[in-house]
Amino acid sequence: MRSLLSAAKAGAAATTQMIWLPGAYQCARDFLQAGFAQAVIDRYTPLDLTFIDLEMQHLADRGALQRLRFDIVLPALASGASVWLAGISLGGSLALHYASSYPDGLAGLFLVAPYLGNRMLIAEIASAGGLAAWEPGELAEADSERRLWRHLKTRALLPSIFLGYGRDDRFSSAHSLLAKALPPDAIDVIEGGHEWRTWSKLWENFLDSRFK
Repeated sequence: MRSLLSAAKAGAAATTQMIWLPGAYQCARDFLQAGFAQAVIDRYTPLDLTFIDLEMQHLADRGALQRLRFDIVLPALASGASVWLAGISLGGSLALHYASSYPDGLAGLFLVAPYLGNRMLIAEIASAGGLAAWEPGELAEADSERRLWRHLKTRALLPSIFLGYGRDDRFSSAHSLLAKALPPDAIDVIEGGHEWRTWSKLWENFLDSRFK
């Protein structure tokens, strides 16, 4: 698991580190090209960004959670920084899986257009009347998506969750289900689809609202 660390403000001691997980077929440098580090530099925010490179197989490999913990998260926590975990699309799903497996230490989660499960499961939750009314039932060992929604339903031990997505995102039906279970000030919905232009704007909004 390779990472690319961007010290966002030269000469300032960063008190917060945000670890970013990419989506499918994305890499760490895509975040730089999309202006994620530049947005921090422009705001003079003492924030360190760690962008992770993940192969496709890592996104479905729970062993990746252990590598993320021991290679990236624990060293960041040991530095004394306040550590956030963030992810885009499948990276957002991996961030949630990490937090449900290792809830200790994280200051929060920032999920940008996260992949939250297959259409049948999302339709099942919606037809039940939403997450509060939905009952997960018996869980098969391999049913990680249903297990994830059970964690979201109770949010037991999970850190604070902040959600951002575009109204035209192809996963917006799932996002809206999660949004209804979160406080209003933890949600940012803007115009746009499942694309970097939308995600960059959501990141800028998050910086302006959380790290002034």
